[in-house]
Amino acid sequence: MKTLQPFFLLVFVSLVKSAPPLQQESLKFYEYDTDTALGSSIEQDYETKIKDIKKDGWDVSPNSTLRLQGDDSERNVQPTKDTNLPTCLLCVCLSGSVYCEEIDIEAVPPLPKETAYLYARFNKIKRIAVSDFADITTLRRIDFSGNQIEEIEDGAFSKLLLLEELSLAENRLVKLPVLPPKLTTFNANQNRIKSRGIKANAFKRLTNLAYLYLGHNALESVPLNLPESLRILHLQYNNITTINDDTFCKSNNTRYIRTSMDEIRMEGNPILLAKHVNAFSCLRTLPVGSYY
Repeated sequence: MKTLQPFFLLVFVSLVKSAPPLQQESLKFYEYDTDTALGSSIEQDYETKIKDIKKDGWDVSPNSTLRLQGDDSERNVQPTKDTNLPTCLLCVCLSGSVYCEEIDIEAVPPLPKETAYLYARFNKIKRIAVSDFADITTLRRIDFSGNQIEEIEDGAFSKLLLLEELSLAENRLVKLPVLPPKLTTFNANQNRIKSRGIKANAFKRLTNLAYLYLGHNALESVPLNLPESLRILHLQYNNITTINDDTFCKSNNTRYIRTSMDEIRMEGNPILLAKHVNAFSCLRTLPVGSYY
């Protein structure tokens, strides 16, 4: 046995020398400082790429996805604004109010059924259809100011029995739609409305209407059958040339007083109000306008 020990020792040493070295990459060790530095480097590189992408006009919002450098299929595609998103992603929905202001929409978006207040000012809406509000019976206020509305389908507002305030100011209307019965405020300032675009009984049944704004249009006469509830009437800067004794008062009743009317503005019209004194005999204050 003693004679065999040197032999086995020699064999073992030769085997150790010929064995392959350990694969050092199979085990990875990280230190906190090294990992932090690596993360900082990656973050800086990401921010640099974001800045470069912004310079090229790409959308880098949190919902967007960055293209990989090797993906050439979308390299020449220009960014577009997606207006087909669900309404409460495209707009802001908050406690029955929907805010869709200045987002360049061209039509009324589908609204949650509980919507009470809709603000869609300063967009590119051109048309209002009956279907826009067919299932929304809870609306109390609608504001379409500053759009490009030229047409409103008959009956578009007919089912809005709770609607109290409606603004169509700063649009391109030439005639008024049928208005819902409980309106208290209606604003159609700065349109292209002519007298023939307002039906004779357009306001007669609006027994709650208190504020009516029709300034800066193309009216040739004061609308007829104004309700007794009316407090403020703005007709300034139209083309009004005629007025009659029954416009505000009742020619067959000299004792009649329109008690609710507080303000009528008619400045900027070619009519000389001093020639129509009898037309204002039932008013507590004279209309604002030219008398000389």
